Amino acid sequence: MKQRSFIVAVLLSLFLGVFGADRFYLGYTVLGILKLITVGGFGIWCLVDLIRIATGKLADVDGNALAR
Repeated sequence: MKQRSFIVAVLLSLFLGVFGADRFYLGYTVLGILKLITVGGFGIWCLVDLIRIATGKLADVDGNALAR
């Protein structure tokens, strides 16, 4: 299994987070769909995810840390 990139996750969260692209990339399909439907949790969920990814608190669906 290939490790997901920290930089890609941060960029997806920053630019496409309202569409759930970061959650889809990390393997959280259901949460990605919910984020897409709610337009990023009305903006709040996007900000929280961006902070969690940037600080390393959000791993991929398998529990692996993002590759830096």
